[in-house]
Amino acid sequence: MSEDFNGAGILASLHRQRLIHMAHSTDLTSGSIWKKLIKYSAPLVASNVLQASYNIVDMIVAGRFIGPSSLSAISNAGVITNMITMIIVGLTTGGNIIIGQCFGAGDKRGCEEGSTTLMSSSMLLGVIIAAITYMVSHPFLSILQAPALDEAVQYLRICSIGIIFIAGYNASAAMLRAVGNSRASLICIIITTVMNIVFDVVFVAVFKWGVAGAAYATIGSQCVSFIVSIVIVLKNNDVFGIRLSRLYIKIKYLKIIVRLGGPCAIQMSVASLSWLSVAYLINSHGLIISAGNGISIKIKELCQLFLSAMSVAASSMIAQNIGAEKYDRVREVVFTAMKIAIIMALILIALIETLAPQFVSLFTSDADTAAAAVYNLRIEIIGQIFYAIILIGHALMTGSGNTWFATSSSFINCILFRLPLAFLLNHFFGISGVYIACMVAPASSIPFVLWYEKSNRWRKSLVAV
Repeated sequence: MSEDFNGAGILASLHRQRLIHMAHSTDLTSGSIWKKLIKYSAPLVASNVLQASYNIVDMIVAGRFIGPSSLSAISNAGVITNMITMIIVGLTTGGNIIIGQCFGAGDKRGCEEGSTTLMSSSMLLGVIIAAITYMVSHPFLSILQAPALDEAVQYLRICSIGIIFIAGYNASAAMLRAVGNSRASLICIIITTVMNIVFDVVFVAVFKWGVAGAAYATIGSQCVSFIVSIVIVLKNNDVFGIRLSRLYIKIKYLKIIVRLGGPCAIQMSVASLSWLSVAYLINSHGLIISAGNGISIKIKELCQLFLSAMSVAASSMIAQNIGAEKYDRVREVVFTAMKIAIIMALILIALIETLAPQFVSLFTSDADTAAAAVYNLRIEIIGQIFYAIILIGHALMTGSGNTWFATSSSFINCILFRLPLAFLLNHFFGISGVYIACMVAPASSIPFVLWYEKSNRWRKSLVAV
């Protein structure tokens, strides 16, 4: 029995090394954990920051050349596009898990069929969601009581076209991350960020197309991002097996992707619906507060991208190590990543508390809007310390395939705590109460993620293909 096991382990290791060589990727199942986490997450941080600059540049250019109404419009439409993006990211996470575990086990066929199924189903989903988003733009934004309704609807309808590119890009990125290739995303994001800045300046500042110009700049950049990422994937066809001439969906792999990614998508939806409700409360306080919140959201999102990158790196490392059945190393990955994330969060909090006015001044010269944004930012940024813990806990849940636990964690802090607390504190303390509720809500999930790690349930969740 021991000889059979060792022989199988050696064979899987040889297959894994062959795939690594073919994909120019990274073996995350051996070596220094903290060094590999830093090395692997650094390109992800850069990629996330640059990708976030799409809407940030939109906000800066719109705030400088159009005014507070454009900031409110982009912010409210952005809440919806962000929700859609998070749903797509959640679903592609299912592909990331299965491809990562197949890669860790040295299963070349699994990598190929899982990758092709992920890409085909993602593109189909993108087309469907794009059509639905265009049709429901006006009623959805009306429900949110968006102060600059016409501009928000115009921005959202144009951006709905880009959902197709978002789906394709995230499928490609999930595949590349699964095999330890985080640099590829950085390459395509650098190119598309530069394009977005150029488009924004030309369409808004030069052509004076207003909010529509900012939207066209965004979808143009998303299109470039998708094209660059799919070219990188096609260059690694020995591992992924993607052929544009023969895209297909394997039901076996689609079921696994949906089973693993579905809960992640629901998790993202729960969080996004919670933020939509918060946006409704904030919009009720008027245009200036809404515009200030839009600026604050972009800065907070930029800060959280550092923590998200560490979470993604940890999740990919966990998936590979579970595929290789290195369970003790999985636990080391979790606590190392958590320590790094907490240090990151403390640095970000100190930076924002000190320099909030300077960051906000990049977006607007309107004194009232700037003051509203700084006040929001200095309260809510403290919550990053709680996110540092729960995001790494979610990485363990998703990397091990127990994605329903991550959904449960999000339900706890987003629905059971954030929403009731936001409405309650808004009643007693106004807008300050909303900000405080958003700051403390993520702390409610910490006991749950710590329990999950100690329960050892993640040891039993190796994906069976």
